[in-house]
Amino acid sequence: MINCHLAVDIGASSGRLMAGFLDQEKLVLKEIYRFNNQMIRQAGYLCWDIDFLFQSIKAGVKAAIEANYRPESLAIDTWAVDFVLLNEDDERVTPAVAYRDRRTDGVMEQVLAEVDRDSLYNRTGIQFQPFNTIYQLKALQAQQPELIEQAKTFLMLPDYLNFLLTGQKVNEYTNATSTQLINLETRDWDFALLNRLDLPLQIFQPIALPKKNLGPIKASLIAEWGISFDVILPATHDTGSAIIAVPEQEDTIYLSSGTWSLMGIETMQPINSAQALARNFTNEGGLDYRYRFLKNIMGLWMIQEVKRLYNDCYSFSSFVDLAKREHNFNSIVAVNDNRFLSPDNMISQIQAACRESKQQVPETPGQIARTIFMSLARSYEQTVQEIEQIADKKYNSIHIIGGGSQNEWLNELLADYTGKAVYAGPIEATAIGNLVVQLLALNKVASLDQARRIIKDSFPINKY
Repeated sequence: MINCHLAVDIGASSGRLMAGFLDQEKLVLKEIYRFNNQMIRQAGYLCWDIDFLFQSIKAGVKAAIEANYRPESLAIDTWAVDFVLLNEDDERVTPAVAYRDRRTDGVMEQVLAEVDRDSLYNRTGIQFQPFNTIYQLKALQAQQPELIEQAKTFLMLPDYLNFLLTGQKVNEYTNATSTQLINLETRDWDFALLNRLDLPLQIFQPIALPKKNLGPIKASLIAEWGISFDVILPATHDTGSAIIAVPEQEDTIYLSSGTWSLMGIETMQPINSAQALARNFTNEGGLDYRYRFLKNIMGLWMIQEVKRLYNDCYSFSSFVDLAKREHNFNSIVAVNDNRFLSPDNMISQIQAACRESKQQVPETPGQIARTIFMSLARSYEQTVQEIEQIADKKYNSIHIIGGGSQNEWLNELLADYTGKAVYAGPIEATAIGNLVVQLLALNKVASLDQARRIIKDSFPINKY
């Protein structure tokens, strides 16, 4: 059997289980199992099918063993902000409500009427998004207070999946920072803030850092699979894992491109200045207390929704080809407008935005796709300018990672608009970052610098 480490990387539209191992100072990555992920209606809310996700992880582990892989460890990353609550019997009392659900409409504004916006940003350094966990919890408290009263445990989604594997309850640091409830100075739950918001302190678990070994899987799973392995905490926030895989950090701006576009820089100190607040930048936690100073941009979610509305008749590459043919169509929309967060019909919203701004209204699939791609590139360009102003530094390049790095035309647009060198790859950055933390935890790689050199030598990177 081939000894390996398993990275479980679950995104908003799909999940994958990757096997990784070192071979002559190169990191080898093999996809073992892939599964779809989608939001479902449950109890009147837009939710994630968390039971399906756990069964998919189990199916992936089984597939790895059947493919002659022997896992030494496994680590899970997902998106941020979403959570479940458990009662005293460790049963879920809430579904895994998705951040795109409308239950938080207006809640952020209600909270900010009680808690000063500047003070909250100064304490946490986290951007103001209507779906942040802080607002989800307050929405739940207002709408279903009995569930908050029953709750004994708060677990974010990767925390919960880890609990199902090991029985261990912790809140991993990088994902916890996205709640807007972690204090920048203490790097722990901001208990004064929780008190101010009347949220029960006892439900929050100890903060655990990436590289922590949660120990072996449960005895029932050992019996089921006939093998034991440890579960290790990566940066469970998928962007936190992805940024680990950017080979060069010092003079580059990164763009993690997928359902969301996350654009920023890696810093050792948070940047929670008034200017950063005004531009709504965030300081999410990273490996070894690094910070991901970045901005959320709506990302490829827009074209994913358009693809769905066309009944998947067009591939993503087909949309690019169609967009490039519409040479004379140049309408632009503000991609971060909340109207694009969870619309009933993405195409209609794009058309309405163009109509309201008195631009040409896109009608064909190519025109709609071109509007999305050009709008994203313009948003990226503006974000680059904001980063350089706030950091008071010029950056030489932009490094795109993740599945969106395969969109060569969008990469070229970004290079044209910014005048900077654009590097694209690795594609599976999140799984790579997940695996790197496992290797660091098990002392198979000495440092993050060494890991990044290995990544640079192991995967193709294209320049635009």
